[in-house]
Amino acid sequence: MLGDSLAVSPSRTQNFVAELQKRLDGMDEPWTVVNAGVRGDKTASGLRRFEAALTRDTRILILELGANDGLRGVEISTIEKNLSAMIERAQAKGVRVVLCGMMVPPRYGWNYAIAFHGLFPRLAARHNVPLVPFLLNGVALNADLNGPDGIHPNKAGAERIADTIWPYLERLL
Repeated sequence: MLGDSLAVSPSRTQNFVAELQKRLDGMDEPWTVVNAGVRGDKTASGLRRFEAALTRDTRILILELGANDGLRGVEISTIEKNLSAMIERAQAKGVRVVLCGMMVPPRYGWNYAIAFHGLFPRLAARHNVPLVPFLLNGVALNADLNGPDGIHPNKAGAERIADTIWPYLERLL
């Protein structure tokens, strides 16, 4: 799981990755999820640490990056180039990828917000990878599922995110 603060919220031990691991523990095959989430990470940082994050045992990559880029107004073409490079590198190693889509508020205008949202389906189609359309589906803007900052999930929100990702991950297992 290569991601940002959403992957390690509300804590390193309680997050959607830990929730996914609980589900995997109940399966016949021994699967282990490694949480390579880093608070504040953008796609450029993810690309720099990509090789170190993927071990030779990595079979599936859950790619959850881009939200911080979008919140800071990084050029859509840069975000797309970085995510595409990570997907291509993973696929070259025989690693299957689940891409997690995000949305951003129109802080940089509606055109930017729409273009940002559209880059995830475009990448998924181009690279033939499953797309979780919106990682925070049902969690974003729901006070009961977020911590005090209203952005990062609490434990219940992390469970909901795991519910959102699970069907896409389960198909690859």
